[in-house]
Amino acid sequence: MELDSRKQKIMDAIIQTYLKTGEPVGSRTISKYTDLNLSSATIRNEMSDLEEMGYIIQPHTSAGRIPTDKGYRLYVDHLVNEKTQQVTAMNSLMIAKTTRMEEVLKQVVKLLANNTNYTAMLSTPNYKHNKVKFIQLSRLNPRQILNVVVIDGNIVKNHIIDLNEDITEQQVLKLNLLLNTRLNGLSLADINLGLISNIKEEAGAHSQIVNEVLDTIAEVIRAETDENMEIYTSGANNIFKYPELADSENASKLISTLEEKKLLADFIQPEDTDKDKKDDDGVRVYIGDESPVESMKDCSVVTATYELGDGMQGTIGIIGPKRMDYEKVMDNLKTVKATLNQVFDGGSSPGIPEKHEESEDNGTS
Repeated sequence: MELDSRKQKIMDAIIQTYLKTGEPVGSRTISKYTDLNLSSATIRNEMSDLEEMGYIIQPHTSAGRIPTDKGYRLYVDHLVNEKTQQVTAMNSLMIAKTTRMEEVLKQVVKLLANNTNYTAMLSTPNYKHNKVKFIQLSRLNPRQILNVVVIDGNIVKNHIIDLNEDITEQQVLKLNLLLNTRLNGLSLADINLGLISNIKEEAGAHSQIVNEVLDTIAEVIRAETDENMEIYTSGANNIFKYPELADSENASKLISTLEEKKLLADFIQPEDTDKDKKDDDGVRVYIGDESPVESMKDCSVVTATYELGDGMQGTIGIIGPKRMDYEKVMDNLKTVKATLNQVFDGGSSPGIPEKHEESEDNGTS
C-alpha cells in the first residue's frame, strides 16, 4: 500500500532517527524532527496506523517504535524511486598509483569499509558470458545417452543421461541438430525461458533430455566461474560497533561466514536475477530474511555489479545492521561501481588476479 506524504515523512523520520540512535523512536522526537508542524497526539495516531500496516513495531509497552523489515524495505524503495545519485570522482583515492587490478580491488574494499563503517566485500571479476561451443549426444544403449557439453576455452563436461523409454539413433541425431542449432554461441544469460520452452516443444517426448543438457551447461559454466573467483573482505571488526550484531553468537557466525568466503558466493549473482530487489543501477538490497545466507538474517546486505568490459563482471557489497545508513551505502556502491567501470573501460581488460595465499589484505580486517 502506498503511503500518503505525511505518513511517508513520518516513516522516513522514524527510520533516520533509529539509524542514528539505535533506540525506539517516540512521537515527541518526531514532532521536533520533521517540518510537519503536527502535535505529538497527531503523530501518535499516524504511528499507530503505520504499526497496523506492519511498517513499525513497539518493542515494549512504554517504548517508542522501531522499523520492521517491511519498513526498511519501504524506506529503501523510497530512496531508489525518489533520488538519483550523482556519481562522484573517486579515481585518485582508489587507484593511488597502483597498476595491478588486484591491488586496486583490495584498496577499494578497504575504502568502502572505512567510508561506511560497515563490512565490505568484493569479488574479483569473472567472464560472465561463457558461450556454448558444441553439444554432442551419443547413444550408449536404448536407455542411455552420453551428453558432452563444450564451452568457450574448450572446457568439457560429460554426463550420462538415463532415459525412461527407448531412443533410436535417428532420434538422437535430430536432438543433436536441434540443440546445436538453438544453443551454440549462446551464454547462460542468453538462454531464457522462452527459448527453453520452444526447444522443449520441438523435442516433444524427449524434453527430459533437453532439461539435462541445460543443467549440464549451467553446471559447467558456474563451476568455471566459481573456480576462478576470489572474494576480498574488509572491516569485519565493524560488526562489533552495533549491539544487535555484537553478541558472541551472532558475531561468531558472521566472522565465520566472512572467513569462509565461499558462503558469500550466494550474493554473487548474474545480472538477470533478483530483479525485485534491484534498482535501475543494478543495486540489490537484502533485508533480514531476504538474505540467502542464514548467518546474515539479522543483517542487511547491499550489493552492486561492476563491469570491466568484454563481459567481465564482479560484485561489490556492504554488510551491516538492518538500521544501516542505506542512502550512504547506496551512494558509495554506485560511486565505486561507476568508477571501476570507467577505470578499466576502453583499454585491454586486466586479467583475473592469480590465486595467492591468504594475507591480511585480502582477508577480514
